[in-house]
Amino acid sequence: MPAHQLAPDIPPEMPTDVLAAEQAHLAESRAALKAMRAHAQSLSADAAGDWVSQQVLQSLLDQRVAALADHPDTPLFFGRLDRAAGDDLPGTIYVGRRHVHDGGSKPLVIDWRAPVSQAFYQASPADPMGVVRRRRFGYHGGHLTAFEDEPLGEGVEIGPSKILTDEIERPRTGPMRDIVATIQPDQDEIVRATLAQTVCVQGAPGTGKTAVGLHRAAYLLYTHRERLARSGVMIVGPNRAFLSYISSVLPALGEVKVDQTTVAGLLGEHTAPEDPLVAAVKGDARMAAVLERALWLHIVKPEEGLVFTKGAYRHRVADYEVREIVASLRGTTRYNPGRAALAQRLAHMVLVRMEQRGESPDDRVQDAVARSKPVKQLVDAVWPKLAPEQVLHRLLSDPEFLARAAKSDLSPDEQEMLIWRKPYRSWKSAKWSAADAALLDELRDHMERTPSLGHLVVDEAQDLSEMQLRALGRRCRNGSATVLGDLAQGTTPWSTSSWESVLEHLGQREGEVTELTLGFRVPREVLDYAARLLPSIAPDLAAPRSLRPGLGSLTVRPGGSIAQAAQEALAKDGSIGVIVPDALVTEASRSLASLPHAVLDPDSAEEHRLLIVPATLAKGLEYDHVIVVEPADIVEAEPRGLARLYVVLTRAVTSLTVLHDKALPAQLAA
Repeated sequence: MPAHQLAPDIPPEMPTDVLAAEQAHLAESRAALKAMRAHAQSLSADAAGDWVSQQVLQSLLDQRVAALADHPDTPLFFGRLDRAAGDDLPGTIYVGRRHVHDGGSKPLVIDWRAPVSQAFYQASPADPMGVVRRRRFGYHGGHLTAFEDEPLGEGVEIGPSKILTDEIERPRTGPMRDIVATIQPDQDEIVRATLAQTVCVQGAPGTGKTAVGLHRAAYLLYTHRERLARSGVMIVGPNRAFLSYISSVLPALGEVKVDQTTVAGLLGEHTAPEDPLVAAVKGDARMAAVLERALWLHIVKPEEGLVFTKGAYRHRVADYEVREIVASLRGTTRYNPGRAALAQRLAHMVLVRMEQRGESPDDRVQDAVARSKPVKQLVDAVWPKLAPEQVLHRLLSDPEFLARAAKSDLSPDEQEMLIWRKPYRSWKSAKWSAADAALLDELRDHMERTPSLGHLVVDEAQDLSEMQLRALGRRCRNGSATVLGDLAQGTTPWSTSSWESVLEHLGQREGEVTELTLGFRVPREVLDYAARLLPSIAPDLAAPRSLRPGLGSLTVRPGGSIAQAAQEALAKDGSIGVIVPDALVTEASRSLASLPHAVLDPDSAEEHRLLIVPATLAKGLEYDHVIVVEPADIVEAEPRGLARLYVVLTRAVTSLTVLHDKALPAQLAA
């Protein structure tokens, strides 16, 4: 087959006979995947016995069909291992996004997560792991265009991979891509960490920490499919725009059943405005003890006993006996189960009285007594039925009650800050803030145990309050977590300065902290420029390094035009993010009126080649070309403005243009 028929971008020096053989294997693999999907579609759930089982089976079949979908613009395999003889494994293994076999169950592509595939990422001349040669493939539009061989013999030196570099630097538009073809050895070690191990990744900009977290989720689902299918995996990101940006990564890896949400989506979409200083107090872990006391303060000391009448007999439980039951339950159970247990204990005491009179009551009688009016009235008086909102409403509107609950955990000034200036008429009409959502969740867990997931991936974790971390920790108390973030990018009033503190409040003290400092995405010239801010925002962090020199990637332009900079970027390949102070979004949109563009919204992710991005939404996103407008205004807009600017300056993959009329921050002007 002539080279131009294989693919349009094959270099003239590339051996076409080798490419033709590899393209034939690709075509065979695609045909086999299509057959596997057709077979899955042909299966019927009718074989299941009852309707419920049929629905469950049909859901599993639908997931299987979705997981076998081919993505023609992405390579089905991206690597090949030629192995030394000596074991039962095939001599040649193709590594790809999922397992593909032919009609005779012969493997054509091995899933990148399989143990044998680990050598593709970890093998080296010093430790070839049984591999003689590693081959990487280059693709364009789903067509195989090139290959690159790396012999793995003793004394062999491996230079930089052009295919690897081209894939990392390839311009992008739209959502984030998977990095399965470019995972580096230190990233692979994190991805393949055991399910029981909680891993915390401190990752400098461009080190791929988000992608590593997503790929770890995919790896764990592959390795522990049955267990995690029951307990679940969840991705928690900072906002919906971020979730939309990462939304296609796991489906591209064949994982279609992973919940992705934000902290607000998990705890409640509460948006009442609040002073950041008040929010910071509410986010402090000391609030946990305050909330626990506030809840249990609603239980009152029983002053009367119980009288239950049945026929001619009156069965009495003395007041001191009621007090003993309440005392034995308090602090040994959650609030709602304790309330139910109180009713059952009282009913049991009544049954004892019945037996003493010669009756033979059974469990049905006990349940009837527990539901009777006298028992209900006593339980309601002593151990009242509550909603979390009721408790928090009382706490924030009643200074005396707050003082009793706070004891010495909160200072008088902090208590005064928490009290509403204009209390809501009732808990049902109250408007809650984002910080309140974590407090309500804490109370809810004291009332009923929060179910635990098998694994939780938390991104941008440095921005979470201690109370938010406790809420997330409850979701993985019987599982593990992958915690991702960068201390230098903390932009909230409660941003942490210690990953050990994050793990403690998450309830994962045994978690392992690891650091990624070598960047693959952000050019060195851009990263070094942004790193001038580090001594002011995170002096204890090592300066990040980039593998890409990026000479000429940085332009700092006083008095530059947004429209002109955007037109220059449009003349190049790739996506463009115009990052501006939030207050200048409308003005920036007017400046670009002559160019097709969209504005990124926190609740919806616009897909457009030219996007205006509010500075507060830039975290976690990447664009080939970034235009940053008025850094001084970004810094002045919030208390941790320098950290916000660091985030903004490190979103560029190819070029960064800084436009300013006002003087640059002193750290950048140096």
